[in-house]
Amino acid sequence: MSAGKRDGDGPRRLTESLDAAVRRIAPQSAGEFGAIFGRWEEIVGPALAAHVRPVRATDEALVVAADHPAWATQIRALGTTVLAQVAEAAGRAPARLEVVVRRG
Repeated sequence: MSAGKRDGDGPRRLTESLDAAVRRIAPQSAGEFGAIFGRWEEIVGPALAAHVRPVRATDEALVVAADHPAWATQIRALGTTVLAQVAEAAGRAPARLEVVVRRG
């Protein structure tokens, strides 16, 4: 073994690499992360998804960004329902929903 080489270095499956990268962003597995981000429109519906998008997911919080204060109010009102739908899609959900407004 060379000095810079660790055990297990070498080719990896793409899903393993994605899992490792995603774990740096969020503690969920790549599958759970992908479910929230990849199926967002299915989770919240097309109207809401057009104005609110997920930004970050951890065990503690799902952070979403709304493009207008009115949409932020709407997603806050639906918070419990959205988290239940996230749990259904991803197998579990963060403890709470955090909403930020980001225009543009």
